[in-house]
Amino acid sequence: MLIGPPAAGKTRLGKRVARILSVPFLDTDTLIEAEHGAIPEIFAEHGEPVFRRWEAEAVDSALAQRAVVALGGGAVMTPKTAEALRALPVVLLTISPEAVAARIENAKRPLLTGGIDRWTELVATRMPVYESLATVRWDTSRRPLSQIAEEIATWVRTLPVHESPGGPS
Repeated sequence: MLIGPPAAGKTRLGKRVARILSVPFLDTDTLIEAEHGAIPEIFAEHGEPVFRRWEAEAVDSALAQRAVVALGGGAVMTPKTAEALRALPVVLLTISPEAVAARIENAKRPLLTGGIDRWTELVATRMPVYESLATVRWDTSRRPLSQIAEEIATWVRTLPVHESPGGPS
């Protein structure tokens, strides 16, 4: 499971790690969009509470599969999701405000309409939860994602078989 703030690289890294491990990759935001439409429209038409409900359903579905899973930045704030993650190997991806600024500059993410100030606020609120759930942590601010993906895959391979993506339960 990959968790962390918006634009930390969960999706990009998750795809790479899954490819290295030869297992499926699931992104909960993509699952939500496939079923309910674009996230900005969901927020505009239904509001954040409905989005969070659909997100929790997508997380439940993803966690039931043997895959590398990237969770949306706020997914861990749902108590049921946080509780489910406590029993799993969880990678926390972090990124500095300086490095994330360029990534979110033209983002169409509903909760980041305030730019870097809003991002910093969100991360400050969520970081205690991220840290409480993390088994390990990687910073994506400066290092090549390919190198980080290899390191994460190597770490996953050290896990007991029942904990690692793609292994038997």
